[in-house]
Amino acid sequence: MQQAIAILDSGVGGLTVVKEVMRQLPREKVIYFGDTARTPYGPRSSEEVRKFTEQIVDFLIEFNPKMIVIACNTATAAALDYISAKVSIPVIGVIHPGARAAISATKTGHIGVIGTLGTIRSGAYASALKELSPYVEVISQACPEFVPIVEKGMFRSEEAKLVVQDSLQDIRNYPIDCLILGCTHYPFLADTIQEVMGHNVKLISSADETAREISTILYDKGQLARGVETPIHQFFCSGDPQIFKKIAQEWLGEQINLTPIVWQASTV
Repeated sequence: MQQAIAILDSGVGGLTVVKEVMRQLPREKVIYFGDTARTPYGPRSSEEVRKFTEQIVDFLIEFNPKMIVIACNTATAAALDYISAKVSIPVIGVIHPGARAAISATKTGHIGVIGTLGTIRSGAYASALKELSPYVEVISQACPEFVPIVEKGMFRSEEAKLVVQDSLQDIRNYPIDCLILGCTHYPFLADTIQEVMGHNVKLISSADETAREISTILYDKGQLARGVETPIHQFFCSGDPQIFKKIAQEWLGEQINLTPIVWQASTV
């Protein structure tokens, strides 16, 4: 039986990673968990995010995946090291792939980062970028209104445009030449973000880079899927299944197999 890549997120944001995996690695089976009942993770404490992440990993590990992808920047910052030490399979996050891509892309050394409150507060991107290149200038800004808009499926609305314009007003004043979308929800708003920032600023999607990292790790381990059969992906969400399914099918461009999961009251 084909081993899957298990991908988890606080909600629908990680579908941006799923889309890239499906594009770059079409033979790979994906099992996805979106914790839509408890999104957003950004305003929560690191301890709470770590607990939620561990709970989802415990659920996903029952499917015997060959890799776990924490496709949530907030959860990557809070729980990546903890989860990596807990399980015996590769665990990757979305912060280091995004940081590496930004270092490759920048010509001026001035890099912007937008993310949730939790991700920006953690300083994880600034640390990763400085580790790779100590001379870069990093401008970080939280955009807490982006995730709720995406989770409601309103990422193409006029309201979304106004929120993006308002949220990016400050960071537009800095001479950055690339901007890391430090939340996997943000590529849903990429067209609007690009419009507001201008075409001299290159957007860096951690989703794209994470899919490349998945490919590299599986290749190195000799674990890339073989054969010609089309994989049957599985999707789980903890919140409203109708909203999740609508967003997922629109974003991925295909029908999905979705199973709602109801957490016990004590875990919410």
